[in-house]
Amino acid sequence: MSKADYPITTGVRFLRDHKIEFTPRLYDYEPHGGTERAANELGVDEHKVIKTLVLETDPRSQILVLMHGDCEVSIKNLARFLEVKQVASTSEATANRVTGYQVGGISPFGTRTVLPVFAEKTIFTLPTIYINGGKRGFLVELNPISIRDSLKIQDVEIGILRSHHQ
Repeated sequence: MSKADYPITTGVRFLRDHKIEFTPRLYDYEPHGGTERAANELGVDEHKVIKTLVLETDPRSQILVLMHGDCEVSIKNLARFLEVKQVASTSEATANRVTGYQVGGISPFGTRTVLPVFAEKTIFTLPTIYINGGKRGFLVELNPISIRDSLKIQDVEIGILRSHHQ
């Protein structure tokens, strides 16, 4: 894929500025398709497709959580880890405002507001992950270790394997 074949998003600029090697991976985005859709389209294990979630501990305090596509975040365990009363999903408008990205295309790279980033620690045991590059239908394939320092990631253990038939 040549450089002209993928979008040059704020996320891509961040990766280039931090000299993080990545491979662009485009797929046919479908609303509410989630990581399962991306994994199927790209022919990869959903566990390696990392979702970027925008959560908040109060209306003025947002965080990013990176989680395996086939897992859910234990909100209770995250709140305990952060030593706060509660953690909730942000509204779509808030997520768009603080990241500068549309929901479905939220990347942890180059967000409008620099947010604390927490990642499920097992992500860093994978040789390769697929994570949003800043646009719906656009993931970047990279080594997870390569992003740890530039995002100042804190490891957490808050993942719950999602059951496929809920």
